[in-house]
Amino acid sequence: MIITRAPFRISLGGGGTDLPSYYSKFGGSCVSAAIDKYVFLTVNQSFKPEMHLRYSETEHVLPGRYDQIKHPILREALKMTGIERPIEITSMADILSGTGVGSSGSFTVALLKALHTYKRNFISPQDLAEQACKINMGILNSGSGKQDEYASAFGGINYFQINKQGVVTVTPLAVEPDTLHDLEERILLFFTGFTRSSERLLKEQAQKTEEGNLDVVGNLHITRTLGESMKDSLETGDTLRFGALLDEHWQNKKARSQGISSSAINELYDFAKSCGAVGGKIMGAGGGGFLMFYADKPGMLRKAMQKKGLQEVRFRFDFEGVKTVYSVEEYRIA
Repeated sequence: MIITRAPFRISLGGGGTDLPSYYSKFGGSCVSAAIDKYVFLTVNQSFKPEMHLRYSETEHVLPGRYDQIKHPILREALKMTGIERPIEITSMADILSGTGVGSSGSFTVALLKALHTYKRNFISPQDLAEQACKINMGILNSGSGKQDEYASAFGGINYFQINKQGVVTVTPLAVEPDTLHDLEERILLFFTGFTRSSERLLKEQAQKTEEGNLDVVGNLHITRTLGESMKDSLETGDTLRFGALLDEHWQNKKARSQGISSSAINELYDFAKSCGAVGGKIMGAGGGGFLMFYADKPGMLRKAMQKKGLQEVRFRFDFEGVKTVYSVEEYRIA
């Protein structure tokens, strides 16, 4: 048996410029952090002549019959790695999909890591992230960008620079331990209570960017600049400025599309600002999922949002990225 885990991520700044519709023209950059909430994948040899695929549903498929697999990521990952043996694959996760923390990217990274480990193939985080991007962005045309897969593969708090050819340079942020502690104490995540599909919003943005819509392109230019400023504020330890930039980032992001926010989200955001939040944003493409805040008074904000009925998910940063947490070969050697 092989068990892998891949972290979810919180997007801190610059999200949206990691889409090919933008970076292929201008180059993109964003700041993202992996957190200690995970997707887990298990791969095990099956004693039956079928492949057993268990996620929110269960599939039984003959080995090599990729066309019969309903789950698109499982289908393409098995096809990419060329596995045609009867195996069992099971997935579990700490957080629901559709909540803006990069679940599809994390799932794909964990799955590919497990399948490569099963085949005894070594694969670097960079190559793993690129293979995951090829599946989600290329083959499945999900409309997503590159930060989810890269954040999950590498772990840590990183600055991702993407050139016009789509090559990603990963630079870990030089953040002092005191700053990390401050961020873990003062960044709060609250679940809005509803999930959403990001595909429509992302494809809408991509289409307008490709058409040269001046409002959207100009908005993304500002987003990229804000992300770079947030990187600087974190590396200098100016976390209050980071919080204020989060607020500016959110106001700019909302202007990109009507579907990014809603009256309910706006009401929650304004309420949080009145209860100790310096700034915040909706995670992912928008429309629902998690609200993230940097709070000058985290205790006050936590109590206020709990009274509103919002569930908080507490976290620490993950600096390991995707990893194999168990394999029978390692166990036997030990």
